[in-house]
Amino acid sequence: MFVKAMMNVIVLLAYRLLPHIEHDAVLSQRLLPNKEAVSFYYTQPELNSDSEFVPDSTTMAAQFLTDWISSQKLKGPSMKDASIFYRNLEEAIDVKRRDHVRLTLRTNIWRGGNEAIDFISNDLLSLGVSGQLRTEMMKELDEHQDLAPGSGSTRLVDGNYEYIEMVEQEIANFHGAEAGIILGSGFNANVAIFTALPRPGDVIVFDELVHASSHDGMAQSEAIDRCSFRHNDAGSLEEVLSAVCDSHPLIKQGKRCVLIAVESVYSFDGDVCPLTELLEVAKEACPLGNVQFVVDEAHATGVIGPKGAGLVCELGLEKDIAVRLHTFGKALASSGAIILGNSTVKAALINFARCILFSTSLGPFPVAAIRSAYKSMMNGKTKTAQRSLQRLVKHFFSLIAENMTWQHAMRNGVIDVPLLRGWEQRPFVTPIVPIFTRPQYATWMVFHLTFSQISAVPVDVPTVRKGQSRVRLTFHAHNTEAHVEKLVTTIAEWAQEMMDLESRTSTGQGIPKAARQVYAWMGDKKAEPVEVC
Repeated sequence: MFVKAMMNVIVLLAYRLLPHIEHDAVLSQRLLPNKEAVSFYYTQPELNSDSEFVPDSTTMAAQFLTDWISSQKLKGPSMKDASIFYRNLEEAIDVKRRDHVRLTLRTNIWRGGNEAIDFISNDLLSLGVSGQLRTEMMKELDEHQDLAPGSGSTRLVDGNYEYIEMVEQEIANFHGAEAGIILGSGFNANVAIFTALPRPGDVIVFDELVHASSHDGMAQSEAIDRCSFRHNDAGSLEEVLSAVCDSHPLIKQGKRCVLIAVESVYSFDGDVCPLTELLEVAKEACPLGNVQFVVDEAHATGVIGPKGAGLVCELGLEKDIAVRLHTFGKALASSGAIILGNSTVKAALINFARCILFSTSLGPFPVAAIRSAYKSMMNGKTKTAQRSLQRLVKHFFSLIAENMTWQHAMRNGVIDVPLLRGWEQRPFVTPIVPIFTRPQYATWMVFHLTFSQISAVPVDVPTVRKGQSRVRLTFHAHNTEAHVEKLVTTIAEWAQEMMDLESRTSTGQGIPKAARQVYAWMGDKKAEPVEVC
């Protein structure tokens, strides 16, 4: 049963919400009427040693809850005689344990043949789950039987090899760039860009919603200043560039540069950068040609542009963008990333990016996976998947636009889908669609989706700003129209329940059935979870 596989996720989400519940006395009383019964010392379920044990959903969840609760127990106080090194680490982790938010690694629940419908992973083209990439990679390795699994060293010592240089150039050619260099991850690639390319006296201007890895790289850069502009707002960019020119004379004189960092598709909003408009603004604000763009194409690679080449290629701006980043761990179901630019950009990265200088280069086997994914794109083998993504997202938008419950819920502020507005006028849609909702509601919506065998994730502070809670949906080529229709119906059911509760309660906030079930189960280990679906 799907509930068996999902109860660990439900309990994890419930415990993520518990600190907020405990800080609100009224809400706490309503959520957990038997709060004193929520013991932090659940016992293991008794097993019958005479027969094979097949856990039911209650036992599996109890097992998970036991493990989870154990992971949240404070360890620092019991380590008085331990090494100060380990005690300090555990005391630092205790800060998270006190709020029941200590992170642990959990196996995903939508793979492995269970009934979960995947609206959570980044395997957008379904190259991974379908086995298509594995098949293509095996062919690639058969054709290059001399490839070793690893590279053996850094690129500058003995880890540079003909195969990786060939693949880098093939990818650069595909995206209309002069050169490229492959790194182990998109995170490292962003850090490399912003630590190596801005020179002393330069200024970085960035969209306020760029990736965390960009912020980490910018924090280590040699740029004299860093300034953000409002998300996707050309007017805000113009104001910031004007202020930068006024406060930095060398920028105004064209003797130092401005690097503008944006993303083609934003990871938690799913909207597209107005790149052409931003380019025009930048050229007017800095007419001496000392402004350059860095475009992170992580969420566009494989799904936008000709054959999946990205937004820059879709807009025909290859010659206008100095630096591009494409990642392989999302739609391409591989790992690693490539930074594209001209030969000068590549030389600067090799000489100044410490994560290139001092990291072992990506080995031939993962590079073979990357090449296999790109071969699929170049040969048109991903066209059907790319079209399916467009069709499924548009089907989702058309359904919710016609659904009266959705419309009523959006008017009442229970949910909001910013990407729905004007979707029919856009040349393309993206596979990332956030459903905005009230604080705490995102987790409750996911409870409801979970019991309906739909895998999704709530996103809240600190990942997004306070008051910007949402459920992030990602669509995939392996999803079906039936999956999308079930998703729309299930969220509509939850939204109707929330509207009914809001209209009946004096505080305007009630607890939906799925959430009540989870909290009741947490409060009484003997309670039997009931399938809501």
